[in-house]
Amino acid sequence: MRILLVGTAVERARLRAQVNGSMAVVGEYATLAAARAASAAADAILVGSGGGLRDDAMLDAADAGLDEPLTSREIQVLELLAEGLANKAIAARLGISDQTVKFHVASISGKLGAVNRTDAVRRAVRRGLITL
Repeated sequence: MRILLVGTAVERARLRAQVNGSMAVVGEYATLAAARAASAAADAILVGSGGGLRDDAMLDAADAGLDEPLTSREIQVLELLAEGLANKAIAARLGISDQTVKFHVASISGKLGAVNRTDAVRRAVRRGLITL
């Protein structure tokens, strides 16, 4: 997998260490806007944890902000959604019912303004709520 790293020099170094050669780093940029403008052939973009790195001008108008923040449980569910797990698998991992997972997914989608699970993950990644 080819990836771009985005963040400060320190954050990019941390990301490089975490990747540990398991993915090919094809570019490094200070901002998400610069990474997108470069049009480098990459499969994914890894963004450092610094909140100032997101280029909010690049977000969709619908992604402008959260009216209500996600709970810690919703973040856990969202991270497992990003792994591609089904509701039953998420429920088993978290020790909750699949109906509770369904409730959390609906709540996450509503808070993020997402139309489906994939859109919820996309919006969360773009906002820096989760990383892939």
